[in-house]
Amino acid sequence: MKKEIQTKKEAWLHAVRLRTLPLALASIFAGSFLAFWKEAFRWEILLLASLTTIFLQILSNLSNDYGDTIHGADSQERQGPVRSVQSGLISLQEMKSAMYVFGALSLVSGILLILFAFQSWVVFLIFLGLGLLAIWAAISYTSGNNPYGYAGLGDLSVFLFFGLLGVLGTFFLHTQSFDLLSVLVAGALGCFSTAVLNINNIRDIDSDRKAGKMSIPVRIGKKAAIRYNWGLILGGYFMMIAFALLSQQPYSLLVLLSLPLAIKVGMGVQQAQSSAETDPFLKKMAMSTLLSVLLFGIGLLF
Repeated sequence: MKKEIQTKKEAWLHAVRLRTLPLALASIFAGSFLAFWKEAFRWEILLLASLTTIFLQILSNLSNDYGDTIHGADSQERQGPVRSVQSGLISLQEMKSAMYVFGALSLVSGILLILFAFQSWVVFLIFLGLGLLAIWAAISYTSGNNPYGYAGLGDLSVFLFFGLLGVLGTFFLHTQSFDLLSVLVAGALGCFSTAVLNINNIRDIDSDRKAGKMSIPVRIGKKAAIRYNWGLILGGYFMMIAFALLSQQPYSLLVLLSLPLAIKVGMGVQQAQSSAETDPFLKKMAMSTLLSVLLFGIGLLF
């Protein structure tokens, strides 16, 4: 059963969706742990990268609330938590204004980050372009005339931005270098983060289908989407194990202590009979991802 939003303050808190922030920070922490492993960690990079990522995630959440209302995915038939614009407490114009604010904050924070990280203008411009691409991706997921989330491309975007670019980009900001084995960690984070989106899309499969939002679960069906979810979860751990073996960092296998929680999430999604039963596993998968990164990082410290 949906929890009704009573006040404007509650509506904004729902729009920001604080429970998504640990997942957004996971890739930053993973890249920073890898930089520490290479003895190139910088505190100012961690802080500014975390701040920029938080602003981008909030921007994405606001845009998602705005876009799904515009395109009809947040109708009264939707079974997930009530969205803020849908509740009527926040107008479309207010939400759009908030998107501009967090877009600007993301840009300013991102520029400061790359100014601190690089002396080369060429590298600065490359990362500025990547930052602008991240802002575009955050806004265009469900907003605009042709939102890519409605074409089923959200999984690819999450894998790239929360996995490959998030981890490898953070690592490069710290170290000014690239490490091939780090791709395995980036891929693992991409899989775990995509699993969170997939659980969200499994929950919303019926309302998304009616709204024409062709997410992966809508395209392949719920049963196949659950198998896909297992592939993402187990594939992520397989890449973490491969990193530990190839890098000769056995203590990084501490990450496996989070595997029982991830398996519990996978079983919960598989056994859930309704959207309401599926919803709690979104937060649990996000927290499982952050826990896996923290355990992995602790292992690298040895």
